[in-house]
Amino acid sequence: MNEPGIHIEYLPELNNPILIAGFEGWGNALDISSGMILYLIRKLAAKAFASINPDVFYRYDETRPRVEIEEGIMKNLSPPGGSFYAAKTVTQGKDLVLFNANEPNLRWFQFVDELFSLCDKLGVKTIITLGSMFDNVLHSDRIISGISSSHELFSKLESMHVMPIFYRGPSAIHSIIHSEAQKKGFQSVSLWCHCPYYLQGTTHFGLISSLGALLSFIGEFELDIEDLETSWAAIKEKIQGLVDKSPELQEIIKELRKAKIRGSWANMRESSRKDDKVINLKDFLEPR
Repeated sequence: MNEPGIHIEYLPELNNPILIAGFEGWGNALDISSGMILYLIRKLAAKAFASINPDVFYRYDETRPRVEIEEGIMKNLSPPGGSFYAAKTVTQGKDLVLFNANEPNLRWFQFVDELFSLCDKLGVKTIITLGSMFDNVLHSDRIISGISSSHELFSKLESMHVMPIFYRGPSAIHSIIHSEAQKKGFQSVSLWCHCPYYLQGTTHFGLISSLGALLSFIGEFELDIEDLETSWAAIKEKIQGLVDKSPELQEIIKELRKAKIRGSWANMRESSRKDDKVINLKDFLEPR
């Protein structure tokens, strides 16, 4: 018998909840996936009620525990893992189950089975996973692509300008979640934000803002994202200042704009080079 991988402290009472999951790791460019979940946890004052048993789903030599050592004394050790949070929405919309975790290294199908078992206990019928990837897009773009469990549901996403995904290749935990969701009769959505490859080192608050608006539309709950837009406006101004001083970055952006005008996403992909200049935002953003 497999050791349980999800430890439940208590089951919250929720109204028609949806589950929104974000994973750190492979599909978390510019911290969009995990950043969106952490923002919702703070914004909606969500409370933790369950957690992941790290010994079941992680290889510590791949996803290593984090330590805090001060003056030669071990202060803290944090293994990989994740937690489930419950959030009551202000309006009569759906309540939320928020899940943030490192992407599991092991036993993906056991993880997904336990995830859906928890959803059954909570009355969750819809699951949304979040991801983000580096792509040949501009930092001013707000491109989100996705998949869903039905044409009807994807039509709802298209009304919010979500692009359909066409892809063959290696997958993340998201794919198993959605494959199993269809078998088990759950509605499911996977949303992927496209991040400019020439930016690294911080969170793209503009994309998180657009993603938050999309989630509130799907989940029928209210979410004030004005603070995200304000943060992004300040960062975008600093980015433009760096671009103005860098001929290399100006050339990269010029080529991406040409591809965009031609209307070809394939051309935008082909316009990049592995040795292109990148902006590491940690080099010029003030500590928060």
